Amino acid sequence: MRLKSIPLAITIIVLLFGGIGLSMSFNWWQTESNKTPARYSEGEAAGEFNPADIRGSYTFGDINKNFGIPLDDLRIAFRLPDGSDPATFPVKSLEELYSSMPIEMGTGAVKLFTAFYNGLPYELDPTEDNYLFPEAATILKSRGKMTEEQAAYLSTHTLSEELPPIQSLPAETLPQDKPAAEPTTNEQPVSENIITGKTTFQNLLDMGMTAESIEAVIGNPIPSPLKSIKDYAAENGLQFSALKEKLLEKMGYPVQ
Repeated sequence: MRLKSIPLAITIIVLLFGGIGLSMSFNWWQTESNKTPARYSEGEAAGEFNPADIRGSYTFGDINKNFGIPLDDLRIAFRLPDGSDPATFPVKSLEELYSSMPIEMGTGAVKLFTAFYNGLPYELDPTEDNYLFPEAATILKSRGKMTEEQAAYLSTHTLSEELPPIQSLPAETLPQDKPAAEPTTNEQPVSENIITGKTTFQNLLDMGMTAESIEAVIGNPIPSPLKSIKDYAAENGLQFSALKEKLLEKMGYPVQ
């Protein structure tokens, strides 16, 4: 039996859209890529998103949305270029950005950082060595969510300073006659540039201040070590110059 052209066309349309409808009802049909990772099915993390399912097509905005990691932490941890928007930066672009490095910096590192950031289970494959930048390690240690195994892994998988950090204290701002970590007497000359607008809490720690002495000055636990003193002052309604003087006094520098 031969079908006429009009009934045949109607039959094709019905089959086509009927098939699409059936696919959608079973969640087989997707009009756009799914940026939602799989969830853990068992264990203490059951129901939470699994970082192991992060894809290279994800953006850092997707990581922020699914895992609650602030975009600023992601920007600092992976040394995104100045002017780039972390929310739209694809994870897979890290491989191209750091293609000249001797190790691969890409999706695997993002999976690792995400799991360690939230203290989520993550299989550490001995055949895949994923390394993180020192900034990422600092953030993870500050979070304090890692398991003992994860912390031990991080200690052997943190890169040395092969690339300049995003925020670093200029060499000319440090005292030249003595190491910066040893300002102990009031006889040492004052440098107005020891603490600048770019100085971070990590810089203070590197200069020799202890976390306890910093917290005694600011009256709160240290925030992200990579946050600048100036930004912290602004966020907490403090005067940067006054906070700077208190920190200098704590370090042993006379304040004029």
